[in-house]
Amino acid sequence: MSRRATLFCAALGLALAAAPVHAAGLTVPLDISAGPGGYWFFGPLVANRGALPHFALVFDVYAVLDQKLIQDNLDKVPPSYRGLARGLREVRVGPSLFIPSTLIISPKIQELGNVGMYGVSWTPLGLTLVNVGQTATSTWKEAPGRLTIDAKLLLTYLFIHSDAPQVPAFTHFLRPGLQLTLTFLIHLSERVLLSFGGGGQVYVPQKLGEFGFGPLDESIFVTAFSFLKLHGRVPYEVKL
Repeated sequence: MSRRATLFCAALGLALAAAPVHAAGLTVPLDISAGPGGYWFFGPLVANRGALPHFALVFDVYAVLDQKLIQDNLDKVPPSYRGLARGLREVRVGPSLFIPSTLIISPKIQELGNVGMYGVSWTPLGLTLVNVGQTATSTWKEAPGRLTIDAKLLLTYLFIHSDAPQVPAFTHFLRPGLQLTLTFLIHLSERVLLSFGGGGQVYVPQKLGEFGFGPLDESIFVTAFSFLKLHGRVPYEVKL
């Protein structure tokens, strides 16, 4: 998606959110998803834990604005963007930038290396790089699957505590980063979906046990993850 398309999507989402409360209501699907995730933090944490990931809960909430909705409301789109709007398949509008996307809940267990972590990640802004599978005119029965690749800005806080000799006793990790996610989305029915996938994250490096920089082999800066989510889509009224 080009920068022009991204600006249009943002403008359309803001227009929906800021529309007058006395205007007519419009019902759209609200997608609510949640499921388990696993995270591998390369460096000392992987050396300590091996192939077993740290555990997480991943989730998302967004309104789905499909092509029919966009076409039915083209008169509300600025004339310079109408040509672009006609080619859009779907726009997703989140209710807030401040809702976290991941909760990491991985207790310290002796049999799993004696390192635990608790934390939260936000992905406030993103861009869909690839979106293939369904077409603008296909129904979920005709094309039940879709593959997307998304790039997002990322902010993560982690509290890491350890009794392992190769990992410092305490670390407060707080860093921005970038996240790339590959997702397979499958319609089980019109309102129930399943998604799975994975990706990678790159952070500004932070040395374990400190807040500053240090050698990369003593730092957190690259992460891999996987997830499985169940989605439910329920009617949601917005104002236009």
